Amino acid sequence: TVTIHRSRGSVTYPANAQLVIAANPCPCGNAGAAGLRCQCTPHQQRQYLGRLSGPLLDRIDLQLRVERASVAQTRLAQAGHTGATSSAQARAVVAECRARSESRLAQFGHTRNAEVSGSLLRRAELRPELEASEPLDAALQRGQISMRGYVRASRVAWTLADIDGASRPSREHVTEALFYRTRYGE
Repeated sequence: TVTIHRSRGSVTYPANAQLVIAANPCPCGNAGAAGLRCQCTPHQQRQYLGRLSGPLLDRIDLQLRVERASVAQTRLAQAGHTGATSSAQARAVVAECRARSESRLAQFGHTRNAEVSGSLLRRAELRPELEASEPLDAALQRGQISMRGYVRASRVAWTLADIDGASRPSREHVTEALFYRTRYGE
């Protein structure tokens, strides 16, 4: 919910939000970009990225580094020659994925993987096989992720399994979900 307080009272609305954030890799924006020279020191880069707090990053499910597009890539995209998945194709995959999750989660009163609590994910019906969850267990043990991160990565692993039409997340799904949790730090 979102509650708005004003001088004459307050009102609470139902809310469901998706947070998307973007950040440059450093103050000048050139760190890691092919053909561009970064003017920042390693200390400046760490300090700049340190502004994104751990608790904030812990609540972000997918962390990806996106490379700067070249002029040629931009022109190909404008001409429609990207070879990428079309919106219609992506919509069909998402619809199939959501249908799988709705079918599996209906008995628990949920429709999407993002709604599932950590305690529910620990139930036998929704828990990945022991071998499949080993990468998450090891990352938690090493302190690379928090328990919140563990739950969020488990949800992403279920989504990846739904995309692939799998009945349960495999070790590959779990590993990919973990990669998305820790990619930002590379």
